[in-house]
Amino acid sequence: MSSSTTVFVATNDLSGHTRGRAVPGDAVDGVLRQGVGWVPVDLALTAFGEIAPNPFGAAGDLKLMPDESTGAEIPAAGGAPAVRVYLADQVLPDGSEWPNCPRTFARAALRDFTRATGLEVVASFEHEFMLPDLPAAPPFSFERLRGAEPFGDELVGLLAHMGLEPANWLPEYGAGQFEITVRPATGVRAADRAVLLKTAVRDLARRHGHRVTFAPLVDPEGTGNGVHVHLSLRDAETGRPVLYEPGRPGGLSDLGARFSAGILAHARALVAITACSPSSYLRLLPHRWSSGGIFLAERNREALLRICPTSTVGGGNPADQYNLEFRAADATANPWLTLGVLVRAGLHGITAEYEAPRVWPEEIDESVPASVPTLPRSLEEALADLEKDDVVSGWFSPELLRTHCSVKRSELAAVAGLDDRRMCERVADVH
Repeated sequence: MSSSTTVFVATNDLSGHTRGRAVPGDAVDGVLRQGVGWVPVDLALTAFGEIAPNPFGAAGDLKLMPDESTGAEIPAAGGAPAVRVYLADQVLPDGSEWPNCPRTFARAALRDFTRATGLEVVASFEHEFMLPDLPAAPPFSFERLRGAEPFGDELVGLLAHMGLEPANWLPEYGAGQFEITVRPATGVRAADRAVLLKTAVRDLARRHGHRVTFAPLVDPEGTGNGVHVHLSLRDAETGRPVLYEPGRPGGLSDLGARFSAGILAHARALVAITACSPSSYLRLLPHRWSSGGIFLAERNREALLRICPTSTVGGGNPADQYNLEFRAADATANPWLTLGVLVRAGLHGITAEYEAPRVWPEEIDESVPASVPTLPRSLEEALADLEKDDVVSGWFSPELLRTHCSVKRSELAAVAGLDDRRMCERVADVH
């Protein structure tokens, strides 16, 4: 890294926005040792830039303590200088953990999971987003792919340069919609990659003069943008995958079934964290290929939890590929909190020995979504479910839970009185 390269020390807030402080590149050694200043009330910023009612007020100080292993450089291009980004934990001035830090929340959940089970979590976040200023082109088409150039090719190269291991870049179904995926990573690195990916997409789009949005919906009648979280479990010592067991329903092991049961049992509270914008719940409806109900199914995109396909083509090993996809998340959520609550829900399903859920087959008739439990129909309903679920709410420090709910209710107040179309537009403008 050049000594002239700006360094940005970053966290990610309760609405999925990357925030932080910049320092000169020649100060990086000291910053890596001592961090940069931060304040607790920053946690209460809404997606619309206002400060929600919170327990912190004007008091208190924090440090953003960068994790050197997360360092990723966005090179100079198109007149924009280079910048090196480090993701940080929010810590108290003496360096001890601040219990309201989202990244600390994820690391603690992963640590507790491994201590209790001897397993590690491998995850990846699939992001969908829209470039609405591109010329119209057919879904999934070569025409749309090429119409986004040179942005697309540069995005893949940028993610590779940043060490995020891009896997797929494709034109999606919705107007101006694309999907970008990265390879799975172990533990908190998976959520770190999700934070850095969004940051990179936004920065590159700006440099190309594109407007970009990760919002759940741009149009209430249109196609939505989700974040599909893929989860697999491996023995922490040997790396052996443990979700796949031939002969069981869906090929899902008993341990994997109980992990799934924990997520299903607490889904109505979990989505207050994983899909937490006012427009999120217009997308989470049957027949939208998002999540039509709280159920587990083989290769069905209406399921809250989908058992993803495996293949033996080219000598592929199903056990190595086997993973669960959580489909009720979007990019208005904090990736660290999303990963943390899914891991804690799965752990609770294992340790409390929840009964294995039914595995619905790939082909289901139209009556199935109507016969399974439903997700909340609004963000306010989801927040109420979060607050009354003693298991899920108990994972959070009281201040973090209170602040999250306050931020979300402030965002609801900001769009109160708008019809669905204008509300989606307002949310899309800030995401």
